[in-house]
Amino acid sequence: MKAKSLISISDLSSDDIPSLIDTAIQLKGKRTSSVLAGKVLALLFEKPSLRTKVSLDVAMYQLGGHAIYVGEKEVGLGEREPVADVARVLSRYVDAIAARTFSHESVKELAEHATIPVINALSDREHPCQALADLLTIYENKGKLKKINLAYIGDGNNVASSLLLASAMVGMNISIASPRGYWVNAVIEYEARSFGEASGSKISLTDDPQVAVKGADVVYTDVWASMGHEDEAVQRQSVFSDYQVNKRLLSFAKSDAIIMHDLPAHYGEEVEVGVLDSAQSVVFDQAENRLHTQKAVLVKLLTG
Repeated sequence: MKAKSLISISDLSSDDIPSLIDTAIQLKGKRTSSVLAGKVLALLFEKPSLRTKVSLDVAMYQLGGHAIYVGEKEVGLGEREPVADVARVLSRYVDAIAARTFSHESVKELAEHATIPVINALSDREHPCQALADLLTIYENKGKLKKINLAYIGDGNNVASSLLLASAMVGMNISIASPRGYWVNAVIEYEARSFGEASGSKISLTDDPQVAVKGADVVYTDVWASMGHEDEAVQRQSVFSDYQVNKRLLSFAKSDAIIMHDLPAHYGEEVEVGVLDSAQSVVFDQAENRLHTQKAVLVKLLTG
């Protein structure tokens, strides 16, 4: 891999992503391995988690290694102990750190001071592990990534940001529909457009969900109020009321479009009740693929 850590999806090269997808597919067909025997991963989490925590723990176990969970109360990043000191100490104990933090600056600082690989397991800016699982899921269902039309409907959050960068890097067209004031970070957009110029990816940001979904091969949504924005939940329900992925909106997409959501879902809000249970939904394949793509990242970082 281009970088020793995975903090942003842009830490990967255009060759890294297909290589990781290939590795994930290989590992998906082989439940257990001893490739990471004796290796230890620290799960350094400030936020609650189901998919991220369990998939990383199981990934290490199935690869022959071990994971240690370190919660917020045990560390207190930047409060009980400086982030830099946590990075230096853990570098003496374990072989890699997967950090799930409120602040992107925390995971960046961990990587700056650690002498071992650091994986961004979610920050307020990006969710690269999710984006890799999403690409694998799309590839499995559509047979390719380049020129696939992806529509993302909702908040321009960390998931949207990593998905935008990843799409631009692999030549997948992406249209993001968000209310004005909730668009993806301008720096992320600029970086993605730069990648898109090289890959041929077409990028569109709009406030019209129907425009975004028209002709889409993939329709993706996420919660309107991510962790850290719970106090805005009521306000956002009003702002995002026209951004629900429902049967009417899906009628503008291709008839064989797949539906994606990184979960957990708030049924009746960002997605109509029943939509994620339809034949078009691949959300649980998508959740499973977190395990396989994270295995691929761990193998590349710890053996590459």
